[in-house]
Amino acid sequence: MAAVVQIQDLHKIYESGEVPVHAVRGVSLDIHQGEFVALMGASGSGKSTLMNMLGCLDRPTRGTYHLDGIDIAKLDRNELADLRNQKLGFVFQGFNLLARTTALENVELPMLYGRHRKLSMGEIRDRALHCLEIVGLSARADHFPNQLSGGQQQRVAIARSLVNEPQLLLADEPTGNLDSRTSVEVMGVFQQLNEQGITIVMVTHEFDIAHYCKRNLILRDGVVVRDEPVTNRLIASEEMARLRQAEAAAKLTSTPAA
Repeated sequence: MAAVVQIQDLHKIYESGEVPVHAVRGVSLDIHQGEFVALMGASGSGKSTLMNMLGCLDRPTRGTYHLDGIDIAKLDRNELADLRNQKLGFVFQGFNLLARTTALENVELPMLYGRHRKLSMGEIRDRALHCLEIVGLSARADHFPNQLSGGQQQRVAIARSLVNEPQLLLADEPTGNLDSRTSVEVMGVFQQLNEQGITIVMVTHEFDIAHYCKRNLILRDGVVVRDEPVTNRLIASEEMARLRQAEAAAKLTSTPAA
């Protein structure tokens, strides 16, 4: 399979005071089309810095990064912004939805500024509705964020990340604000997208969430110390069935005898 991400000897050094901070130290890796990768590590491990560089939000101090065959170092600021809109989708812990804008309108936003801006409003609306259908929320298209649960808001954010057909979906602690059951539901959405061929890189500090992915990258002090496939991978649909059975059993045991 083709490599969506190719990184060679990537470094990020922040000049902070008298002592430079080496946030990422010589990371080299490839991420291929269709992979589902978890970036893990303690605070200060470099995972967020690496994610920012993958998302073209920050440039490396040295080293090379090719995204879908494009050398990031050769792009100016405007070209980087276009690349982000065309090649990348972003999902954040805090959802980042506009409060006074419906779910459908939130999903439409990236198309108004990207390569789809030449589409008619009808075409934009149809595509946004299709992405809401993918995450199971087409019936909530006219709802505002405060009318949606946390899990539904995150699914709207995932739909928004898909509208420009990204080569790479980047998710930064996407379950961090969600309870356990809702986290499983959201991971189910990511697994379904990955099964459709979408490449996903996810930052998480939760080991149970990382087990829904296919590959785990563990960072420590800016270095990848482990890069391994996930064994005993969790499947969200199976976990949801188990949770429903447990909830049903709990209800039976809590029901007073007649």
